[in-house]
Amino acid sequence: MTRHLLRDDDLSPAEQAEILDLALELKKDRWANKALAGPQTVAVIFDKSSTRTRVSFAVGIADLGGSPLIISTANSQLGGKETPSDTARVLERQVAAIVWRTYAQAGLEEMAAGTRVPVINALSDDFHPCQLLADLLTIREHKGDLAGLTLTFYGDGRSNMAHSYMLAGVTAGMHVRIVAPEAYAPREDVVTDAERRAAETGGSITLLTDPREAAVGADVVVTDTWVSMGKEEEKSARLRDLGAYKVTADTMALADPEAIFIHCLPADRGYEVDPEVIDGPQSVVWDEAENRLHAQKALLVWLLGKHGA
Repeated sequence: MTRHLLRDDDLSPAEQAEILDLALELKKDRWANKALAGPQTVAVIFDKSSTRTRVSFAVGIADLGGSPLIISTANSQLGGKETPSDTARVLERQVAAIVWRTYAQAGLEEMAAGTRVPVINALSDDFHPCQLLADLLTIREHKGDLAGLTLTFYGDGRSNMAHSYMLAGVTAGMHVRIVAPEAYAPREDVVTDAERRAAETGGSITLLTDPREAAVGADVVVTDTWVSMGKEEEKSARLRDLGAYKVTADTMALADPEAIFIHCLPADRGYEVDPEVIDGPQSVVWDEAENRLHAQKALLVWLLGKHGA
């Protein structure tokens, strides 16, 4: 059966750990693995603009001996004249895997259901599992074992990043706190899924509205842009509603003294995070950005190893 990564809990705890272990190996010897030798081609499709996703997948595919085929939906039939399932059936005869950065999660699910090659969610409105693999890799490098760590996410609890932090965090056995106004609380179905996974791993999910309470003792402090792609018309309301949830030096002072700060970027300094935090000594955002490369290479190697197995 073909394996895909459409949301974070598509991976079991053991599988997630296996991919992170592999990512560490690939980071130590960047060009040792040539899983895409041939070169095999990987289709990387973009509905949304991108810097880190585009660069890390293109470079990673090349590192693995493959050829990245970058496709913009503005210049293809996908989403216009052709359905995701039909596009997948065309691509599967020519590429080893499909990576798609898009809007609706339903489109990814349709594509995965209609193809025999691995499909990777490179970002959707609901989840961002590739980013979470990179983030967990970064946390592991700086903090050691993931299980038992407390991670606090500030901002829009209904965002793709908050949803992925819940699912991926508890899969790793972490204690995940989501702190957001009630109107920005995570989707109930995602909370239920995260709680189900937490019961297996010993992790936990806590939903909070008090920014100070959420910071106390945190090992990892996280935020994300308040105005994601597609939400630009809501900017003024979001800045008003989320203003109290900015990560500041005071926030970090309430966290564990050895706490680290992460942000998937791009960042709006002065809005969701103060410059002295993201550019300060506890910030590991540049390690995090680099780790997109290593985590995604490991994911590709792992999925290709499962494909046809």
